[in-house]
Amino acid sequence: MFGKEILKNLRAYQQGKQISDVKKEFNLKNIVKLASNENPYGYSQNVNKLFTTMNLNLEIYPDGYATNIRQSLANKLEVAEDELVFGNGSDEIITLICRAFLEPGYNTVMAHPTFTQYRHHSLIEGATVFEVPTVNGYHDLDAMLEKVDQKTNVIWICAPDNPSGTLISESNLKTFLNQVPKRTLVVLDEAYYEFVSEENKYDTNNLLNNYPNLIVLRTFSKAYGLAGLRIGYGIMNKEIAHKLNVVRGAFNTTRLAQEAAIIALEDETFLNKVVSHNAKVKKDFVEFLKNHNFKVYDSETNFILVQIPGKGNDAALQLLKQGYIVRSGELLGYDDTIRITIGLEEDMENLKAVMLDLKSHT
Repeated sequence: MFGKEILKNLRAYQQGKQISDVKKEFNLKNIVKLASNENPYGYSQNVNKLFTTMNLNLEIYPDGYATNIRQSLANKLEVAEDELVFGNGSDEIITLICRAFLEPGYNTVMAHPTFTQYRHHSLIEGATVFEVPTVNGYHDLDAMLEKVDQKTNVIWICAPDNPSGTLISESNLKTFLNQVPKRTLVVLDEAYYEFVSEENKYDTNNLLNNYPNLIVLRTFSKAYGLAGLRIGYGIMNKEIAHKLNVVRGAFNTTRLAQEAAIIALEDETFLNKVVSHNAKVKKDFVEFLKNHNFKVYDSETNFILVQIPGKGNDAALQLLKQGYIVRSGELLGYDDTIRITIGLEEDMENLKAVMLDLKSHT
C-alpha cells in the first residue's frame, strides 16, 4: 500500500548477531566477534582526548562542509578540497551515487557476489541491475564490459572485494577503464585500502587524474577503527562531487566524527601497527588452514573467505556454539563458505582447533 513497488521484494540490512544475544542464547561467557570486519585493535587512543578536551556544543549543528577534516584529508591525499565528499560511512555515499545517477530506464553493472548495498540502492532508485558472476572470487571485468550499453550510468568495482577479499591488479583495472565509455561512472570502492599490501596498492591519484569518470570510496570504519562514529569519504572530480553534495543531507556527519577522523588520520603509528599485525596474523592463520586442506580465497583485507564442507549457515552455527561469531557465506552469495574477520593473535590461535573440529564433524 505504501512506498515504492520494489520495496516489497527487498529486505532491510540484516546485521550479524550481537555479543550479548549470543551469550544469552548459548550460555557462553566469552565471545569473539569475527563477523563484521571490525578492527580488533580498536582505534587511536588519541581520539579519547576529544571526550575530555572538546566542547561538543551538541545543541549546535555540525559543520555541514566538514571543513577541518576536508582540509586535513585534502593535504594528506594531495587532492583539491572540492574533490572530496563526506558521508555517514562510505555506505551513505553509495546511496548518494544511486540517488544522483540512477533512475528507471537506466542500468548499472556490478559483480556477483559483491557488496550487497550496490544492488540494494540501485534497485530502490528503479535502475536495472546487471550482475556478472565472479571467477574464483575475482571480478570478471571482460564480462562486465559486455554488459555496458548506452544506458549504463554506473559500474561498481569493489577493490578489494567484499566478501571474497580479492583484488584485481592495477594493470587489469586500467585496461578495463580504458574501455569504459566516458559518460559512464565507475565507482572504485576501496573500503579496505589501508590493508592492501604496498606492492599491490593502486596509484589512486594517477587513476583519478586519467579517468575523470572515476569515483573512489574510502572509510574510517575499518583500519582506523571508527566504525561506531560512521564517517567515510569519496574522491572524485569536482563536477561529480558537486552533484553528490546536491543530494547529500546538509549535516550528514557529526562534529565528533569529523574531529575524531582528523586525529585518526594523524596517528600513523597506530595505523601502521594495525596493518602490520593484521598481515602477520592473517598470514599465519591462512597457512594453517591451507595446510589442513581448507580452500581460502585470496585476500587483501582484514578478513578471509574460507570454503568449508557443507553449508555456510551450518558451519557458522557450529562456530557460534563455540563462542565465535563469523559470517555465513550463504548470506553473501558463496553458499559453501564462511567469512572470518582476522582478530587478535590469541583469538585466531584458539580458533584453529575449532576449525579442525568443524572439518571433522562435517
